[in-house]
Amino acid sequence: MRFLLVAGSTDTAAIPGLSAAGADPDLRTHTPAADAEILTYGQPVRAPVVPVSPSGCPTPAAVTRAVRETLGFDVTVVDGGLAEPTAAGTVTVGARRGDDIREADPVPTAPGAYEAARQFGRKLHEDELFVAESVPGGTTTAMGVLRALGEPDAVSSSLPDNPIQQKREVVAEGLDASGLEPGGAAGRPKRAVRRMGDPVLATAAGLARGGLETDTAVTLAGGTQMLAVAAMLRHDGVDRRLSLATTSYVAGDDTADLAATADALDVTVTATDPGFDTEGHPGMAPFAAGEAKEGVGMGGALALARRAGVPMAEVRDSFTEVYGRLVEEGEP
Repeated sequence: MRFLLVAGSTDTAAIPGLSAAGADPDLRTHTPAADAEILTYGQPVRAPVVPVSPSGCPTPAAVTRAVRETLGFDVTVVDGGLAEPTAAGTVTVGARRGDDIREADPVPTAPGAYEAARQFGRKLHEDELFVAESVPGGTTTAMGVLRALGEPDAVSSSLPDNPIQQKREVVAEGLDASGLEPGGAAGRPKRAVRRMGDPVLATAAGLARGGLETDTAVTLAGGTQMLAVAAMLRHDGVDRRLSLATTSYVAGDDTADLAATADALDVTVTATDPGFDTEGHPGMAPFAAGEAKEGVGMGGALALARRAGVPMAEVRDSFTEVYGRLVEEGEP
């Protein structure tokens, strides 16, 4: 099994109030690069920050890393348009940082990245792939892609209170700038992601498509952003079984309506609860309160732990160790 993390950036994340994937907009640009390093090395190496939300919630990368330290699965980081460099080794597919979706052509590299990622996915000789993402602002761009494809477009949020109305307004502006009506890109997923998405979605969809074409078992590891990937695959003619592994936090988010969108796209969902509400740990409590509900394949990693018979108590113990290192790393 190989865990593929697609890390990249969209300027949509700079819109105030949309994302908690970083303490402020300037630091948020470093989040995907830092997430890749945490998953690879256990701590930031080149990135200047440990990603935390404005309230101090740690990055979900800490959870995924905790499971990796328990299970030892292989990781490949794919550059899905990083705005800042990372010390993690990366595979390049030609993706470049995405612009704000309120611009007319925010992701011109999307079609090429999709096809290059597809070819890479076809050449991975693995029995199973887990495809994950790190892209601040990604739930808004996911909504944009879903709306452009004409699919149900409720999405979750890294914030406890989902700014769903603001996201809808941003998406409406993006559709207007791109000259698209809702559903105007149906059957044309590359157009949808180029005009209304981000480079990570394009890359993740390409990787998944390539793996599926070689009969590799593919799990979309994430939340509603990965449902946008599933929608792209469906609109690109993929009729094979699709699986999504997410967290109980996304599955329980009433504003996201994960089950309805998954049903519409014929996606099987697995949701895992890490039991963070049982510990009273300062790094776990924000997740239990609804922050950073998913990201960096957190739900996929938890599903792998559960499948391997690892008790969630052991995952929480490993997370405590990872969190301690990150807190120490983040101290001046």
